[in-house]
Amino acid sequence: MTPYKPATQDQLLAIRANAGIAELAQHEHFAAAEPDLVEAIVEGVGQFAAGEWAPLNRKGDLEGAKLENGVVRLPDGFEEAYQAYVEQGWNAIAGTAEHGGQGLPFTLACNVLENLGTANYAFNLLPMLSVGAIEALEAHGSEDQKNRYLPDLISGKWSGTMNLTEPQAGSDVGALRTTAEKIEDGEHAGKYRIKGQKIYITWGEHELAENIVHLVLARLPGAAEGSRGISLFVVPKYHLKDDGSLGARNDLRCVSLEHKLGINASPTCVMSYGDNDECIGELVGAENRGLAAMFTMMNNARINVGSQGVQIAERATQGALAYAMDRVQSARAGAEDRTPVAISEHPDVRRMLLRMRSLTEAMRGLLYYTAGQVDRSDIGDAAAKARAEVLVPMLKAWATDTGIEVASLGIQVHGGMGFVEETGAAQHYRDARIAPIYEGTNGIQAADLVTRKLGLENGEVLQALFADIARDAADEPQLKALAGECAAIAKWMREDASLDDRLAGSVPFTTMCAVAVSGWTLLKQVEALDDAADSDRKHAKRVTTRFFLDHIVPEATGLKASATAGAALLYELDGAVLGA
Repeated sequence: MTPYKPATQDQLLAIRANAGIAELAQHEHFAAAEPDLVEAIVEGVGQFAAGEWAPLNRKGDLEGAKLENGVVRLPDGFEEAYQAYVEQGWNAIAGTAEHGGQGLPFTLACNVLENLGTANYAFNLLPMLSVGAIEALEAHGSEDQKNRYLPDLISGKWSGTMNLTEPQAGSDVGALRTTAEKIEDGEHAGKYRIKGQKIYITWGEHELAENIVHLVLARLPGAAEGSRGISLFVVPKYHLKDDGSLGARNDLRCVSLEHKLGINASPTCVMSYGDNDECIGELVGAENRGLAAMFTMMNNARINVGSQGVQIAERATQGALAYAMDRVQSARAGAEDRTPVAISEHPDVRRMLLRMRSLTEAMRGLLYYTAGQVDRSDIGDAAAKARAEVLVPMLKAWATDTGIEVASLGIQVHGGMGFVEETGAAQHYRDARIAPIYEGTNGIQAADLVTRKLGLENGEVLQALFADIARDAADEPQLKALAGECAAIAKWMREDASLDDRLAGSVPFTTMCAVAVSGWTLLKQVEALDDAADSDRKHAKRVTTRFFLDHIVPEATGLKASATAGAALLYELDGAVLGA
């Protein structure tokens, strides 16, 4: 497997041009995010990821996580690498200073996860879930809960999970059966007994962190059916004593680990709560408002899952490029010299490599543009908050689908060697396949865009976005045309299309929107190239941007017919005939 080389310079460019980090640093809340510090963080975490986490990537895939007598074991080296991550403070980048964090922009926390995930995709799910738990408790926890749980979650000394899914309740979270019953007296008076089973719990059990803080959705007695009757509870692996130290183990356990296509070093657990009727949890927020609280965590997680598309694409691209430059086969077509050349010299291989790099850089631009909007919303920018809401489903859906495409191209560049495991190209493809599924399938992301997000401020949030792209793409007719088509389709969906028609066209529409925004972010990067930048790097950025605008943007524009075709044809065949 090709060693990981951090994409530091391209990350810094996206952070400056797309997140607008210099503008963020002008606000007192983010005043510490000065250029020297930003550069030090991006360079530092890249070096850490390459040195400490990347060497464990292949080992984690081959050996995987194992459940032994109720304890999840990771391959040798994982515990030391995680402790180094905690000790160096990488988990605390965006945590509140009040609870031990560094109070820096979310944008920089995204960069930490991008580097860690590119180095070790499965391992990175551990801190990624903790970030979401921190976000949920900061937004909805009581002051006492924040004081007891946040310092060690922010440091990384403890890790966090989210527990939504049950065997009969996947995307339909409202069908869950886990129960919570209030304790009226005794040692745990005022708390709740939790009972039920959750599946697909990422890093639900392990020994790398001292405690695991589970956020669990459950239903109170007499609560309404469906999502309106769900409450959120914090359920620690170990109880906390009055002085904050760890006490006895809570009544929860990992029943089994899922056997998966990829991310083998990430323990995906079946968790059982209350086998002995003594699983104790605390209510987070108000009763029956659990789903709203959990969505705080899920929104954060969806951005970070979108980042996983960037991560796997970057790693796959680096591997494919290294192989293509080293693999010598056949003379260049039409060349007088019949000496075999590296396959990177052949036009179709060159096309694949340029497509991989172009898509990766475009996804990165979308990631940091979205992160920058989140940071602006955190300092009170209502317009940025609304724009972030429409960007999140685009990022999560398009970036994770595109991550798979780039990983697949990586295998293709390797040829037959890509289909065998020794090169590591197949691992990227296997690992990438989960991302369009978890944290809300990409179909759900697209549905969210064409229902709730489409109507934000009477549709003006999306329309303003497309207008900004069209304005800045005045000299790029294909990108300007794509932005115009997106605006027209959004208007049709709001005013004329039925709900079924909107949902039937939601996925191609989401792709069109994401490509338009991503092309725009690349234009911003080209504009931001400064005189000090390496000339080869500047030239490369202009070429990858040109490829995106000339090849990827027209493909997206061609999705208009699918986005507006309506739902009628989808129901021409009933289930029995469809399966015949």
